[in-house]
Amino acid sequence: MSAIKQYTDLYDAMRDAVHASTGEPLNALRTAARAGLDLELLPTRRTEGFEKTSIEDMFAPDYGVNVNRVGIPVDVAATFRCDVPNMSTLQATVVNDKFVPSATLDERLPEGVTFMSLARASREMPEIVDRYYGSLAPLADASVSLNTMLVQDGVFIHVAKGTRPDKALQLVNIFSSPAPLAAFRRMLIVVEEDAELTLLVCDHTQDRTQNYLASQVTEIAVGRNARLEMCSIEESSANTSRYSRMFVAQQEGSGVTVNNTTLTCGVTRNDFDIELLGEHCECHINGMAIGSERMHIDNDTVVMHRAPRCRSNQLFKYVMDDESSGAFEGSITVMPDAPYTEAYQSNRNILASTNARMHCKPQLIINNDEVKCSHGATTGQIDEDALFYMRSRGIPEAEARKMLMQAFMVDVIDSVHIPGLQDRLRHLVDRRFSGTLGNCETCELKN
Repeated sequence: MSAIKQYTDLYDAMRDAVHASTGEPLNALRTAARAGLDLELLPTRRTEGFEKTSIEDMFAPDYGVNVNRVGIPVDVAATFRCDVPNMSTLQATVVNDKFVPSATLDERLPEGVTFMSLARASREMPEIVDRYYGSLAPLADASVSLNTMLVQDGVFIHVAKGTRPDKALQLVNIFSSPAPLAAFRRMLIVVEEDAELTLLVCDHTQDRTQNYLASQVTEIAVGRNARLEMCSIEESSANTSRYSRMFVAQQEGSGVTVNNTTLTCGVTRNDFDIELLGEHCECHINGMAIGSERMHIDNDTVVMHRAPRCRSNQLFKYVMDDESSGAFEGSITVMPDAPYTEAYQSNRNILASTNARMHCKPQLIINNDEVKCSHGATTGQIDEDALFYMRSRGIPEAEARKMLMQAFMVDVIDSVHIPGLQDRLRHLVDRRFSGTLGNCETCELKN
């Protein structure tokens, strides 16, 4: 039996309960999503002799799905110990797959900013949700169809034209359950013309003894001359699997910066699909991953240049230790109607043990002569000359290795334009390399 069939059988049996939780804009797409899944298989992503993240295997275990919306006890207050010093945010939580706003969120939101449950938005703001929901994430993709069929809640963020809030939004995704659980999470973000949004997303696991699966689909529409900076940090558990799909559509003159950090996980795959649709767009996708034990971390990017005079830049760095494995596949496509494109991609990796593995596949598809494009990927060990120099100055080998790995990640951290968050990322990376990074129940990040 394919991994999908257990979920289509569940939907067929519980269709009314699934539909009861959301409004028409979400329910309208479920039938088409369900129909397409009968013939579709989830991608296995096995290429060039390297077994990348098998999505089929991720979804195959017998996870529960909370279709009847049974309340699951969780310490929501613990999630807000992840406050970032010198960065004031407006916070909300997704507990498994249910949106839980902070007590005063609605009162504190500035005029022109909506930050609410997607299920609620589908009932109260159906015209906006209907316009954008499902417009970027294609149902031809089986993983998107599966998410669309079963999602019962999520996050809706809308920033009205010309609105530029002075505070960032913060969302904490958290798993906690007495039994194995699959959560189908959805995020819809709309940043209208001349508006701005800064968003921090943190993924945590509270009960680290259970097995979890997160199916996350994010659709982001960025209007003309709008700006979005989004930083995601995953700090989950060895028993947590996550498959995250992000789709971004940029209009003329818009700017998008996405920073993705994986500190701890079980199996994680992040897919980024970026479309530059208007002239003078700019896009930066940066990521860092730290692997240990038997973690697997996979990042795939697709950047499509469809308009002239746009610029994109990708920088991903991995440090893989023990028996961990990593993968990076990145592609840049420049269409014939996109002259004067500038597009750059860089992937740099360190294997800190002989058993760690890394797969990288950069790609350029250029259909235009008037471009400046480059890509490159390197994988190697820690610089032995630098290590010898540091040890000759009396620094113990373990400390020297940690310092070199910390320095390796500096340019990714510096790509974050939020000063308080830069400092917090340095702190988290330092703790990760020191082996002291804890879970959100015990962390003491708040100064």
